[in-house]
Amino acid sequence: MTRYAALLRGIMPSNPNMSNEKLRGVFTGLGFDSVSSVLSSGNIVFTADPTPGAELEDRIQEALSAELGIPGGTIIRDHAELRALLDRDPFAGYTHCRETYLIATFFKDAAHPKVELPDGPDPLTTVVGYDEPARAFLAIIDNSSPKTPNFMAWLERTYGKDITTRTWLTMQRVVKKMESAK
Repeated sequence: MTRYAALLRGIMPSNPNMSNEKLRGVFTGLGFDSVSSVLSSGNIVFTADPTPGAELEDRIQEALSAELGIPGGTIIRDHAELRALLDRDPFAGYTHCRETYLIATFFKDAAHPKVELPDGPDPLTTVVGYDEPARAFLAIIDNSSPKTPNFMAWLERTYGKDITTRTWLTMQRVVKKMESAK
C-alpha cells in the first residue's frame, strides 16, 4: 500500500459540498483506506494500492465532479515525493510568516514536461526554481505590501488550471499527517 496526498484545486470550506466530511466520503467511497483531511482547503491523505498518479487524478476528479459537483483539479503526490521535496529544503534560510509566504505550485502528473521560469518575475515574487521530481514551482511571495503579486496569475495564464498552490507550512502539515497515519 502507498500513502498519497490529493491536493484539490478550488476548494472553498464555506461551500457545503466542499466540507472535509464530504470530501473524505468521496475518497472512502472510492475504496481508499486511512482517509483523512489536513486543514480545510482541499488536502486529503489516503492509502491505496500503488497506482500511477495520473490515473488516480482522473478517477478522483471524476468522482468529485459526479458526487459533489466540484469541477476543480485533483493533483496527486505520493509520500516519497513529498518527503523528498521537504528533505531537499529548497527554502533554506527563509521562514514562512505573514510577510513572507513560501509556496509550492504543483502541476498535474506529467501535465507539462517542459516548465520554464518566467522572464520578468513579479517584483513581489522571488522564484526559487522548479523542482522536477515533485513537479512543482517554488517561490517566495512578499506579502508585506498591500499590492497583490502577479505571479499566481502568470502561472495560470502560462500553464492553465492544471495546477494548485500550497504554502510550505501546509505541505509540512500534509507530510506530517501522511507519516502519522502509517
